[in-house]
Amino acid sequence: MPIDLPPQDELHADRRHQMEAAMATLNMRIARLAIALGVALDNEGEVAGLMSEEHDTTVLHERRVSAAPHEGGHAHVGPECRVAHQRQELRGLLVMRYEVEKRYVDDAGVTVTHQIMIEAEQQLERKGFKPGVDGIDLDRLFNT
Repeated sequence: MPIDLPPQDELHADRRHQMEAAMATLNMRIARLAIALGVALDNEGEVAGLMSEEHDTTVLHERRVSAAPHEGGHAHVGPECRVAHQRQELRGLLVMRYEVEKRYVDDAGVTVTHQIMIEAEQQLERKGFKPGVDGIDLDRLFNT
């Protein structure tokens, strides 16, 4: 079982900075997708609905036929397909973030991970994102 390491003594500052940057980048992409898709990640019901969606292969292989007969059919990515891809990406990123958080706790401990998450959230706010748009509630996550 990992022991919480002193933030600056055991964990090198450059590694911690890399971890913060990676988490901030991941959270920013999650936030942008959630905004674009109109998914409120601070609403547990919406998150549960998103995560329980099934992958619709018919939308992913949408085809449209060109008006000109000599051009034949061309694969196009229509709006339905684009939204399906974005929803799938958002689900994948949420799962990935959970795995990254778990790895950070295992590698660096709860205290350092909490500090990394705080800094990542602050970076989002400095970029103009509203708190919670990425679905992270630090108080709830760390029982503070």
